[in-house]
Amino acid sequence: MTEFEFWVNGMTCEHCEGAVTAELAALPTVVGTHVDAVSGRVVITSSARVDRAAVERAVEDAGYTVRSWPSLSQND
Repeated sequence: MTEFEFWVNGMTCEHCEGAVTAELAALPTVVGTHVDAVSGRVVITSSARVDRAAVERAVEDAGYTVRSWPSLSQND
């Protein structure tokens, strides 16, 4: 298992956390998520390499935008 950390803009509440969690959980390799609306921090636990474009689409489908990718920059 691998963890990837990134930040999301626009989340403000538990509903926001739930929306992002649901979209990310639907990705094929994602086996766990931790979303914190206050800080914007998101951690994905994955069984394989995370597809950055798919993660960005999932976050956008939830209504938010990815702010930064410190953990994924070497996997682009």
